[in-house]
Amino acid sequence: MFDHANHGLPLLAGVGYKPQHFKDLLDNPTPVSWLEIHAENYMGEGGRPLAQLRHLAERLPMSVHGVGLSIGGEAPLDADHLARLRHLCDWLQPASFSEHLAWSTHDGAFLNDLLPLPYNAQTLNRVVDHIDRIQQVLGRRMLLENPSTYVAFAETTMGEIDFLTEIARRTGCGLLLDVNNVFVSCTNQMWNPWDYIARFPLDLVGEIHLGGHEADHDDAGRPLLIDSHGAAVADPVWTLYRAVIARGGPRATLIEWDNDVPDWPVLAAEAARAADVLVPA
Repeated sequence: MFDHANHGLPLLAGVGYKPQHFKDLLDNPTPVSWLEIHAENYMGEGGRPLAQLRHLAERLPMSVHGVGLSIGGEAPLDADHLARLRHLCDWLQPASFSEHLAWSTHDGAFLNDLLPLPYNAQTLNRVVDHIDRIQQVLGRRMLLENPSTYVAFAETTMGEIDFLTEIARRTGCGLLLDVNNVFVSCTNQMWNPWDYIARFPLDLVGEIHLGGHEADHDDAGRPLLIDSHGAAVADPVWTLYRAVIARGGPRATLIEWDNDVPDWPVLAAEAARAADVLVPA
């Protein structure tokens, strides 16, 4: 169990940082109050990306979001990757660090995707062991993000919320609630997103993500949503988000837009929309 809570993100709107927005953020970051980076983009040594990041970190709080630890993988955590992540967190001193409930490695190969897990005792023990290790090495509490899912596993014996809550109980980690992932998973798995949100332990949530998705259909003609991070936040996701904030109060909220990244005014408008929910006029 890791007890040290060090989340200091403002309970306001942030965006995922993209280098093409560097000058815009320096000139006028409003309505953005904090930034998030993907850890793996900044684990090298020197160069313009790190120089720009240092410059921004002097002005805005930072959150680090990992995508490559493969917390749910069967193999032990990559010690070299974890060491580079610690180096990044040591010098950047982010207000928050988070990762995904997923796996992305197999037989020494890295898969460019975040793959889902069966929810059972064996997987639970493995994820708990990995999170304990991460928090010990980093010396900080982490947040674990709920996944977007497209299939169900026959091996699953626990509900997703129960699984996440038990991980948090056993490790002391917090949770990152991705509201778009909730809507995507609930549509694909034919769950009720309102029931999901009503049962989610908001007292454990240190950060919220909002992003876009793409709509498709599976081979049987049923709706299939893809978590694309390449579009504006959909109206049903905004509706769920407002319900989350109404029930749990303000949380640091990120607009996540990683593909087909728009010009700054479009991204800033999405952040302003989140800010209006967090701090109503």
